[in-house]
Amino acid sequence: MPRRTREPEVRIGISGWTYAPWRGDFYPAGLPHRAELGYASTHLSSIEINGTFYAMQKPSSFVKWREETPEDFVFAIKGGRYITHVKRLVGAEVALANFFATGVLSLGAKLGPILWQLPPNFQFDADKVAAFFDVLPRTTTAAIELAEQRDDKLSEDRVNLDVDGDRPLRHALEVRHPSFQVEEAVSLSRENGIAFVVADSAGKYPYVETPTAELMYVRLHGADELYASGYTEEALDGWAAKIKKWTEQGLDVHVYFDNDAKGFAPFDAMKLIERL
Repeated sequence: MPRRTREPEVRIGISGWTYAPWRGDFYPAGLPHRAELGYASTHLSSIEINGTFYAMQKPSSFVKWREETPEDFVFAIKGGRYITHVKRLVGAEVALANFFATGVLSLGAKLGPILWQLPPNFQFDADKVAAFFDVLPRTTTAAIELAEQRDDKLSEDRVNLDVDGDRPLRHALEVRHPSFQVEEAVSLSRENGIAFVVADSAGKYPYVETPTAELMYVRLHGADELYASGYTEEALDGWAAKIKKWTEQGLDVHVYFDNDAKGFAPFDAMKLIERL
């Protein structure tokens, strides 16, 4: 992997930000729900938008999120489950076109990596994965060209192809079947410059932390209990050490806490930020 001359970038945040149990805990009591993104974005350096996984969002939502966050803030975007769980990566070109046509690119400089999470029953198939990697756009210009192939199911009022210039796009793949825990899967990601997600999932899903791109994409789902357990001070020290090691190798690092069930995520993220 080529080394860049600029300093590596570290982004630490949470997966999603709209959680009712966080109100009166992480979010101050009485804070309007519409102000929660703005509040979270002043305490963290990135947020993973996971609503895009469940449904295509309105173009106006991306513009709103861009305007409500600090200038140097970055979003990661979770790719649609229709592509990963229904189409299962096969024949997904039109679905990808629809995804990029909805206004994702209007985040501009705040658009960070795009996460593709595979279902737990998706076994490693080199041909399927390689074909999917081939159709992923690597620049915003390529994404616009792909978006032009959207189908008629996407009405024009749900389309926004505005971009503020040509920017690189980076992708990350999170796998959940043990068959991916092989060198062939890691090598395929490396050959295509796709970040192989480091997923801490209480031992439930594969764990691989081999760099495969200039980006290390980390999802912390909970060390002891999936989505529910917090991270100890010792565990956070360990993750801080890993991040420092990766940045010393010239790699960018994005870390997202997904242990949201009991409200640990934002507090763990802030503790990790303090360590760095």
